[in-house]
Amino acid sequence: MAALIDAIDVKRKDFFEIEGTPFYCLDVEVSTPTARGGQTLVRIKMRNLLTQAVFDKTFKAGEKFKEPDLEVVPSSFLYSDGEGSHFLDQESFETLTLNESMIGNAKDYLLEGLIVKVHKFNGNPIGLELPQYVELTVTYAEPGAKGNSASGSVTKNVKVETGIEVAVPLFIKEGEKVRVSTETGEFNGRA
Repeated sequence: MAALIDAIDVKRKDFFEIEGTPFYCLDVEVSTPTARGGQTLVRIKMRNLLTQAVFDKTFKAGEKFKEPDLEVVPSSFLYSDGEGSHFLDQESFETLTLNESMIGNAKDYLLEGLIVKVHKFNGNPIGLELPQYVELTVTYAEPGAKGNSASGSVTKNVKVETGIEVAVPLFIKEGEKVRVSTETGEFNGRA
């Protein structure tokens, strides 16, 4: 039987299950009352892992959640087609398919062979977790304009191999690899 987690023990980045649905804790706030007999409340900002919906909900401190039957498996990205995006489980070597709603904006960072963590709930793939940074090749970059670059914070937009645009320093040229944050989509250095 799955272990039970008290609402007050839920921490940021924890997984828990409510009424058969897995959730991911984005943020948690505990409100302790000052009056005697008041109830300690826990406000959790959470993401439904099946629908990707994000919302806040308040629970009493003693409420209990099940630990979800959630498995995180390292998988490499193979390709995308009309059915969805396909990944190869690095442990069992089975092909896992995620549809577009499960992928979300992660498709902006997926390259063939990229290792990601696929989340499986009750044995079925439901979503994925990207690495913090990905290395992408610049496919189009305009030459940097000379002039006001004394501050060092002048940037230009370049297009990378997945098709997204990234703001980078002026010295980045076409063909170079850049490291991009998968959370913010921002340039993080040369690769």
